[in-house]
Amino acid sequence: MNLRATILPILSALLMLACSTIGEDERLLVVEPSGGNVPADTSTAIVEQRRVLLEDFTGQRCVNCPKAAAEIERLKSAYGGDTLIAVSIHGGELSFAGNASNVGLRTDLGDTYNNYWDVKSWPKGMINRSGTLTDYEEWFTLTHAAVGLPSPVRLSVQASHRADGDIEIATTVEALETVDASLQLWLTESGIVAMQSMPDGTVNREYVHNHVLRAAVNGTWGEPLSIAQGQTATLRHTITPADAWDAARLSIVAFVYGDRQGVLQVTEQNVTTYE
Repeated sequence: MNLRATILPILSALLMLACSTIGEDERLLVVEPSGGNVPADTSTAIVEQRRVLLEDFTGQRCVNCPKAAAEIERLKSAYGGDTLIAVSIHGGELSFAGNASNVGLRTDLGDTYNNYWDVKSWPKGMINRSGTLTDYEEWFTLTHAAVGLPSPVRLSVQASHRADGDIEIATTVEALETVDASLQLWLTESGIVAMQSMPDGTVNREYVHNHVLRAAVNGTWGEPLSIAQGQTATLRHTITPADAWDAARLSIVAFVYGDRQGVLQVTEQNVTTYE
């Protein structure tokens, strides 16, 4: 008998049986790349997330404004103080300029913004300078929609008191895309104890006001900012705080905004102690 002729059919049968036990999901399929259809590797792409500026138009004679202030604290608790940055703008009919016995928070700057945005009732808010005034009941939904959108700029600010009492500010803007916009710097103060009309009709003379707009460091509407993609600019400013302001409770709010794009990025930094 030819041994080779006997073994070969047996081996062929065994191989066929072995192959038949491989399931469909266990088979190795080799797929060749198809030219331009291969997706790019975006795992290393850096996305700068946009933070939210809430411009809170308020007044000490506004009975519902404490409700808006409470909503701001709710938003800060939900999203973090570094993500939701609020500035309280005192201006208009329900704001108070102060007198000999009561501290007032109304400013000419606040009146200018109130007039420009045509604020006729308070409280009102604007999210990322959209141009639309909204009631405080809408702020949570609008903030949720705005948080985390991509930003074309990376923004940081440092601020410190100098020995002479002035505040020195350094703002760094890195353009992830070419930027043609404006840079605005505001000085705010928190922890101000002053009168406030309350929802129940009373007047609270020990009310604590936070993130109150005190001054525009670089002009009412800021200054032009044009940076090419991939470039970084550092801008330096100085402001002399008023004697009535508490130096330990001052902050700088910096934001980049466009006339049509709204706020592209915003950040806030406490003014550090004397060097």
